[in-house]
Amino acid sequence: MTTNTSGYPRRQPQLSPQETRLWNWAQNATLAEKSQQVRPASEKELQALLQHCRGQVRLTGSKMSPGRMLSVSKREDLLIDMSALRGFISSDEHSATFAAGTQLNEVYRVLNEMGRILPASPGVIDEQTLAGALATGTHGQGLGQSSIGDEALSFRMVLADGSVRTFDRQHPWFHAVQVSLGCLGVITEVTLRTRPAEVYTCFKHAVSADTLENDLLKWNRDAALSKAWWFPGEDQVHLWSAHVATDAERARYRDNQHELVVQEQTSDAMNQTIDQTLKEMHSDTQITDKNGKPFRTVTRFKDFSDVTGNVYQVFCRGIATPQINVEIAIPLARVGAVIKRIKRWHQLTQPHMHYPVILRCTGASESWLSPSWQQESCFFGFVVYYAEDGTLSAEGVDFLRQIEKMLAEEGGRPHWGKYFDASLYQWQALYPKWQEFCAVREALDPQHKLSNAFSERLLNGGAER
Repeated sequence: MTTNTSGYPRRQPQLSPQETRLWNWAQNATLAEKSQQVRPASEKELQALLQHCRGQVRLTGSKMSPGRMLSVSKREDLLIDMSALRGFISSDEHSATFAAGTQLNEVYRVLNEMGRILPASPGVIDEQTLAGALATGTHGQGLGQSSIGDEALSFRMVLADGSVRTFDRQHPWFHAVQVSLGCLGVITEVTLRTRPAEVYTCFKHAVSADTLENDLLKWNRDAALSKAWWFPGEDQVHLWSAHVATDAERARYRDNQHELVVQEQTSDAMNQTIDQTLKEMHSDTQITDKNGKPFRTVTRFKDFSDVTGNVYQVFCRGIATPQINVEIAIPLARVGAVIKRIKRWHQLTQPHMHYPVILRCTGASESWLSPSWQQESCFFGFVVYYAEDGTLSAEGVDFLRQIEKMLAEEGGRPHWGKYFDASLYQWQALYPKWQEFCAVREALDPQHKLSNAFSERLLNGGAER
């Protein structure tokens, strides 16, 4: 339904009760007519829907991706809501199986109750569905791990013709299925590798960005899990370094009934920087509620303190709020040069920013279409929030366009579930397995039933037909 294929669409803050169209979570793109959405209650119903559909099919979980990834356009097309196919299925000593429509917060809760965790660190938002997170290459932070999909052991998938296939790590197409963009089939079950749960203490610091290009790698090599927020205008970085908790720290965590332990000592080292950032945000967004979600994503950096908890308590701290989020992976070997280039550009142009640059590093991925395929990478994240009326500031949009162009020139690979300008990228050059992925797609879905206008342009532009 949406015609905005590469830009940043306006948001509709209020929808009419009589609205007949289905919108994505951010309410900045229509996906289909409500009559086109179907919600199969079982895998068998899903098989029948795919067998009998004469149009194209896209899938939705929490609908957090840009609308162009999810939308359908023709009357005979279907938008399949996978939310009924959810829940824990089974487990053994080293793995757990979940239905693909299960939200990540439920996956994490179940594993925590079992005393298990995924080897992959979580992202900040846990409202995504498991299948959606896998399809878009969702990742956390830490060089000792990569995307959630890299912890998958097998997938159960309904193909476009309604047949069911299982892809395990011995299957030659397994690494294509790990990040599928929803174009290979409909995943219904996922078996994930697990390991014993761990308790971490996350130390938080405010440090200078003067030597960020050198420090970032050291921070990530020294800590089990690391994340940083870079404020270029103030030449400051807010750094999280998580380490396995000591015996004494674990004891305090147990005494706190396994709730997140927040240290009493706080630091106000970021307060002046945050006040300046909030001033920019208020000017841009004109949001009247100064305690609204966009502002809370920044005010949490004020008066910060160290914490101890499990990995989900420490890192799933995101506040889901409609935004334009651009995230580009840069090979770790090039990160120092890219940071220096951003510093020079920022000093020269003084771009308008109302959120820091988010820096998360991951290990290499096995997934053919993962932005970190076969290389340690740093994901540079950039955010612009919507104004009260659903618009975006012209300065914010200009900043996003310029920074993405710069990182694309540096060999960056965009996160599939966020916003990117596809015209900036030479996909086959970025992804050596691109043609193999397209060949798998032709074998599993020769009619391109599991597609839409955006995915057709994306994949047909990357491989000869």
